[in-house]
Amino acid sequence: MARLPRLAVAGAAHLVTLYGHSGLPVFVDDEDRRQFLAALRESALQHQVAVHAYVLLADHVHLLLTPASDGALGALMQGLGRRYGAAFNRRHGRRGTLWAGRFRTAVVQPGATLLEAMLFIDQHVVRSGVVASAADHAWCSAGHHLGRRRDPLLTESSAWWALGNTPFEREAAYRGLLDEGLAPARVAALAEAASKGWALGDADFLAALAQQVERPVQPRPRGRPPKPRDR
Repeated sequence: MARLPRLAVAGAAHLVTLYGHSGLPVFVDDEDRRQFLAALRESALQHQVAVHAYVLLADHVHLLLTPASDGALGALMQGLGRRYGAAFNRRHGRRGTLWAGRFRTAVVQPGATLLEAMLFIDQHVVRSGVVASAADHAWCSAGHHLGRRRDPLLTESSAWWALGNTPFEREAAYRGLLDEGLAPARVAALAEAASKGWALGDADFLAALAQQVERPVQPRPRGRPPKPRDR
C-alpha cells in the first residue's frame, strides 16, 4: 500500500515526533541538547514556524509547532535534521543518519485538544520516569509555562492565552492541569495520532480539515462496509 503524504496544514498546530535511528540515542549530554535547541530556534525563525512546546528524551523528541505557510513544517524539519545531525556526527565521530526516517506529525484542533498536546509534551518526562516534577526539568517547556524561566524559543499558543487574564492566572491554571495529568486514554490517543499521521479534534474540525487536504485525516473503520439491505 502506498504511503500517505504527510498531513501538514499552514496555520494549524502539529504534534511532531522524531525518533533516533534504530532506537539509538540522539542526545549524549547537555551540550547536544543545547545544540539541538539552538538549531531548532534557527530553523524556526528562518521558516516562520512557531514553537509552542518541546521535550527532549534520550532517543526521541516531541514538539508542538505551527507553520505559517505550506511547506514550512517540512522545511524546518529538513533544516533541523541537517544542522543538528551533522553537528552530532562531528562531535561524536560517527557517520550516517541520526533519525529514524520521516518525522511523524498529528494536526491538532485549537482549544482543548491543543492544550492537551501541550500537557502531553510537558508531562512526558514525568510519565517516562526521568524526573518527579516537570517544572524543574531543563529540557522541556514546562518550566516556561509555569513561570519558572523565560524561554525565547517558545511562542505562546492560543490555548495558553485562554487559561486566564494575567500571567499568574495562566501559570496557576496550567500548574493545576499539569499536576492532574492527562487521562491514559488521551495520552494513548495523542501518541497514536502523532505516530500514524492522523488529526485530532471533534467531528466538525475533522470534516473541515478533510475538505482542505487530499488524504484521509482519520483511520478508516476496520472491516468491510455493511451490505445494503434488500427492499
